[in-house]
Amino acid sequence: MSSPGYATDLNGLVASLKGGGYVIVFRHGATDDSQKDVYPFKFDDMSAQRQLSDKGRALARELGAALAKLGVPIGEIYTSQLNRAVETGRLIGGKDVSPVEALTDSGAGSWSAMANPDGKNANIGRSVRDLVSAPPKAGVNNLAVTHKTNVADAFGKEFADIREGEALVYKASTSGQPVLVARVQPGEWIAQAGS
Repeated sequence: MSSPGYATDLNGLVASLKGGGYVIVFRHGATDDSQKDVYPFKFDDMSAQRQLSDKGRALARELGAALAKLGVPIGEIYTSQLNRAVETGRLIGGKDVSPVEALTDSGAGSWSAMANPDGKNANIGRSVRDLVSAPPKAGVNNLAVTHKTNVADAFGKEFADIREGEALVYKASTSGQPVLVARVQPGEWIAQAGS
């Protein structure tokens, strides 16, 4: 279910998404908890990163199939540089992705960005907001696949509870500030596609 204050009329949302102009920010899918990230990150070493679990891969495939069945056109797909986000983006979007530093896991303790607005995490938050503010090409929606910490850095600690596979749907705005229009759980997209 959607969070209070972000009630989702999925019929209306899907109809709007068919026309493009939105950025859908996904948290990557479920991961294998037995794996740990090695810091500093080694982007070319899969053994030094937490990977998607089979459940995470299956859910990303289902999300991609649901969005395709619903007729949601996908433009650019931006992801974290970590493989779990790259793989989630490819499975949802069905095409190549563009890994970017701004979406790469900003690490634990990032919710203190509000207390240190000039710190690294505040800069990451600004970079994520800039990416989400950029209007997609006409007729398509962009995807951004990132991590819980980056979502909180960019949009506030009230989003620190974002679940794996959950999406925040933003409408690009001429004022430069994206407007949150919906918070959607993965099962909601899948159920909508099945109805």
